[in-house]
Amino acid sequence: MAEMVTYLPISSPFIRFAGRYVDEAFGVAAGYNFFVFEAALVPFEIVAYNVIIHYWSDIVPAGGIITIVIVLYGLINVFAVKWYGESEFWLALGKVILIVGLICYTFVTMLGGNPLHDRFGFRYWRDPGAFAELYKTGTLGRWLGFLQCLIQASFTIAGPDYVSMAAGEAENPRKVLPKAYNAVFGRLMAFFVLGSLAVGINVPYTDPELADAFSAGLPGAAASPYVVAMNWLKIQVLPDIVNAMVLTAAFSAGNSYVYCASRSLFGLALEGKAPRILTRCTRNGVPIYCVLVVLLISLLSFLQVSNSASVVLQWFVNLVCGPIEFRGYSVFLPGQWDVPTFLFSYAMIGVFPVLFLVWKLFKKTRWLKPNEVDLLKDVDEIEEYTRHYVPKPPR
Repeated sequence: MAEMVTYLPISSPFIRFAGRYVDEAFGVAAGYNFFVFEAALVPFEIVAYNVIIHYWSDIVPAGGIITIVIVLYGLINVFAVKWYGESEFWLALGKVILIVGLICYTFVTMLGGNPLHDRFGFRYWRDPGAFAELYKTGTLGRWLGFLQCLIQASFTIAGPDYVSMAAGEAENPRKVLPKAYNAVFGRLMAFFVLGSLAVGINVPYTDPELADAFSAGLPGAAASPYVVAMNWLKIQVLPDIVNAMVLTAAFSAGNSYVYCASRSLFGLALEGKAPRILTRCTRNGVPIYCVLVVLLISLLSFLQVSNSASVVLQWFVNLVCGPIEFRGYSVFLPGQWDVPTFLFSYAMIGVFPVLFLVWKLFKKTRWLKPNEVDLLKDVDEIEEYTRHYVPKPPR
């Protein structure tokens, strides 16, 4: 993907590539699949934001927080990519500082650098152990526990597809995109792998406060394993700082998803695969109607008002983990059947082939042979831009 988008940096590139280089019907199905994936992540992050903010107080009702966040997303995304990029730069910097700080915190405290002078090391890997049992006991239970972790981890991982979504609005994309792509994999390894390791070191999976956060949807300190560990170690002030930075990280993630979802829908509209009205942009080039559609979908976050936050979060996790067909397997276990979980888990598996077949039958599209693929469309325009690009002086 990185090479293809660098060669042809257009709006919603890989969605449009699927239609250009494979089959128009495949492009439609892939485009709407990615759009639903991105759009569903917006209410997920809003619900997560609501859970985190109640660490300090629950005086503001959930509906009020949700409304404020949606309005802020709308204001930020109505401005051109210049303002989106500026806000994301500072928010992303905060996320980097947060994860590096937490990894350093873990190393220091596990060696006894804490108020209790408790040199706990890898204690929780021995008691209660590194693998938790889920649904069943013994080896099968530990495997199901690992499988659940794999599903959750797959949900949080983001790759070069997010970088690609900004290709059509980036300055001098053929120069800046390769650098951005090369940085993705190193950051994933450093932050996600080391971050997961740090969580397992800091708190056991049997911690009752942490367990209640996922089973009963309790807000606040219980929602963060780092804050739980800090409270155990009698560390002051730092839990408030960590929660505040996690709060900005959740806001930043939701902001990114609004951008990506609106641009993926815009790409579909440009290719004639979504209503033409969605191609309309503001004077600054923002697809205003696409942004509004995504913000309307974000209203699903109000499900939290009448349901447990943990339940709503799990619904969105199931919905967006499209490539993992077994993500909702738990509903087929004895006593675990739940209609909303089933629908959120398996809806897109049925929707994708339906979209593909309907578009293929009505439009009579066909699979393209390699010698039929047009690799030169729009390339002249990109090369003309690159040749005449004049970098702006640094501020």
